Amino acid sequence: MPTIAVLSLKGGVGKTTVVLGLASAALKRGVGTLVADLDPQCNATAALDPGPAKTTLADVLASPRRQVVTSAIARSAWGAGVDVLVGSEQAESFNDPEPGSRRLGRLATALGELPDPYALTLLDCPPSLGRLTRSALVAADAALLVTEPSLFAVSGVQRAAEAVDAERDRHNPGLRTLGVVVNRVKPRSVEHTFRVNELRETFDGLVLDPVLPDRAAVAQAQGACAPLHRLRTAGARDLAAAFDTLLGKASPESP
Repeated sequence: MPTIAVLSLKGGVGKTTVVLGLASAALKRGVGTLVADLDPQCNATAALDPGPAKTTLADVLASPRRQVVTSAIARSAWGAGVDVLVGSEQAESFNDPEPGSRRLGRLATALGELPDPYALTLLDCPPSLGRLTRSALVAADAALLVTEPSLFAVSGVQRAAEAVDAERDRHNPGLRTLGVVVNRVKPRSVEHTFRVNELRETFDGLVLDPVLPDRAAVAQAQGACAPLHRLRTAGARDLAAAFDTLLGKASPESP
């Protein structure tokens, strides 16, 4: 059961878009997936539109017992195959910058309480390096970094990579870095081409192919609370194919 932390330490780069795209690709393949929404903005929860849950992520972090964890999980509006560990604005109260090892391990403990492990678990992290993101890195098998082709992309990816290395050294020696996903790329933009090449040169071998093109299908799918793979536009097909490839690299054992 691979557990993947999807993170960026710069807001607005489409981190949740990557989580949802991977979940959509997994649904198409029949891979049972749990999306855990650690971001207090709760965008993943909103886009997946799950049914009612008795508890939320905030309750899970307060008390990672099996009953609390299972009652915080609901089926998404996408149907059987994608469930949500429901996010909460109250999770921000758990995002202290120096939480200590015991508190950092609560999310890992909670996921270990699941009676039926999912084939894939995606942890949607907030764009900050507090307890929520660090807890995800402690709980994860691997980390996937998200950026966009902007002036500040290199520094943002560097800080995220350093955060992954730090948690590997301190608390999770098995944590792997899957790579960097470059999102919202405009193929005809000279600036974007330059920035993608800059990222490739700086993070040799870490930038994943394909990069994700900037398409209106992202907003359409999220607005409809539907998986990207169900849309029939050309833009949606382009993105769906890209996410299919990325899922194979992120979770190669998936069917």
